[in-house]
Amino acid sequence: MSFNFAVATNAQFGAGKLNELHTMIGVPGAPVQGKKALIVISNGKSTRANGYLDRLEDQLNQAGVGYVIFDKVSANPTKPVVEEGGKFAKENGCDFIVALGGGSVIDASKAIGLMATNPSDDLWDYVMFGTGKKQWPPVPSLPIVAITTTAGTGSETDGGAVITNPETQEKTGVFGTGTMPVIAIVDPELMVSVPASFKAYQGFDALFHSTEGFISNKRNEMSKMVASEAIRNVSANLKAAIAEPENIEAVSNVAFGSYLSGIQMCVGSCTSAHPLEHALSAMHEKLPHGAGLIMISKAYYQTFIDKHVIDDRFVEMARLMGMQDADKPEDFITVLTKMQEECGVADLKMSDYGITPEEFPGMLQNAKDTLGVNFLNDPCALTDEEYLKIYQESYR
Repeated sequence: MSFNFAVATNAQFGAGKLNELHTMIGVPGAPVQGKKALIVISNGKSTRANGYLDRLEDQLNQAGVGYVIFDKVSANPTKPVVEEGGKFAKENGCDFIVALGGGSVIDASKAIGLMATNPSDDLWDYVMFGTGKKQWPPVPSLPIVAITTTAGTGSETDGGAVITNPETQEKTGVFGTGTMPVIAIVDPELMVSVPASFKAYQGFDALFHSTEGFISNKRNEMSKMVASEAIRNVSANLKAAIAEPENIEAVSNVAFGSYLSGIQMCVGSCTSAHPLEHALSAMHEKLPHGAGLIMISKAYYQTFIDKHVIDDRFVEMARLMGMQDADKPEDFITVLTKMQEECGVADLKMSDYGITPEEFPGMLQNAKDTLGVNFLNDPCALTDEEYLKIYQESYR
């Protein structure tokens, strides 16, 4: 048995936890010090319309913390935007960052935090994959407070950021010292207003972080334990969280599963499914990440089921997802299909987002160039032809 558990984020989980933020910032002895915050939100309307920004501003005012707002983050955060955000933070003398939003906002905040403290104004100098210059950022990021308004990415409790470079069509990980959020507020009250389709996309993203970790050849006893509970919580509650938006218990359980999946990525690993999807949404930015994962999921997992190298793990996952009498690996596909049907995402089509089969070879190369390390975590090695077949069988 061997693992490394180093998840240092102070996670405040539960309905109403946002109301306690003022006790955790700016005041003597608080986890986060500083007198001026950069609030990072999306370029959409929901954060303001639902009153979440007002509530955050009230918390900062109670703590005696000044702030400025950066509101340009898109669903797939891009290199130019985070570079602009870093410059904005520097110009305004910000001491720390408060990310208020989903995984895209939190990811962008990590990259902004690095750009605000480091000498280069080119984020790709600090990217370790693809065309990145592979320089480790010499200065730690600004401290980050992550307030998640979605249950999906787990980004509030891991140190990685996924950023897209529009010029090179690369969507890859960004890392640096200090990018692990100091505080994470996981308040299910902030998640009830998410539209049903996006709640589904985000929930399946959370599920797949842990199903990938469950089948990874880097799995260990810690990651298995965390992934098991994440799979169980998301599977048992996502349908209700979508159908009953005010069901705080169901939303809380999905949020708990998402939070655990973030920890799974710290103590375990994802597999090639994530870079395979990143290539899809890097080249077609309107495709939500979770939707892309759903599109390729059945062909992806069936590929490894057909190899019969980890049959027991697929049976165990099927049982965690509610099929107590599962006794063969194919039962995992059965229960996954049922869950996608119940959550209204079984009919997603790549073609609806402008994706064409002719792009698949380039997408595979893109996936390997940008996050090839994840391919090394697969339960067994696949050929390029087999990876292309996953795309092809998923196409509609």
